Amino acid sequence: MSGSGHAAASSGHGAHHAAVERLAQRILKGTFGEGESLAVPEVMAELDVSQTVLREAVKVLTAKGLLGSDRKRGTFVRPREDWNLLDTDVLRWKLAAGVSSDFFADVLELRRSIEPAAAGLAAERRTDEDLAALDAALSAMAAAEDDPVLLVRADASFHTAMLIASNNRFYAQMHRVIVPVLVQRDRAVLAAAGTFEDPHALHATVVEAVRNRDVDGAYMAMLELLDVSAREHP
Repeated sequence: MSGSGHAAASSGHGAHHAAVERLAQRILKGTFGEGESLAVPEVMAELDVSQTVLREAVKVLTAKGLLGSDRKRGTFVRPREDWNLLDTDVLRWKLAAGVSSDFFADVLELRRSIEPAAAGLAAERRTDEDLAALDAALSAMAAAEDDPVLLVRADASFHTAMLIASNNRFYAQMHRVIVPVLVQRDRAVLAAAGTFEDPHALHATVVEAVRNRDVDGAYMAMLELLDVSAREHP
């Protein structure tokens, strides 16, 4: 392929990606409401894209549950309950558009059903590499001191490492859902309170139980960590 061919392909991909992002943002922010049909010529003009680019963007968002189509309505926005929030892109767009306290409450319920069980499995199945990752997250948390940005990063690393340490392929994948929401919540707490309580001790208790292969202890320590966090940052 010639240099101009590479440039054209890159430009086309960039236009397609931008169209997906911009159309998704309008859906998540409610510019295009649930059940609303998209007027294709108007959307093309608003996004400044060709019909081909818009068609490809619609295919992507249809696969992610945001859009649907039928003969009567054409392309339309699907109900929110159909949106695939387990898709990393959809979750990212949702967080960027803004979420309410009940959204965080729903994720906490998800975390309470998954993370204690993952910690219990980690106590049973963890490897030396898993322990090293958990210890590194704890060290980063301790070294962060009063730096909230570093604390948020270390907290994200800890929960990612714990889910992976479960050595359950499905739990391990859940960090893609749990951690972005955790980071968003921690940042919101920081913006509101301006500070964090030292989280190291609670996290260290979970790691020690995992290290000692204490399955029940790891389960309960993680549950306590989540519940303390919920009480301190409702």
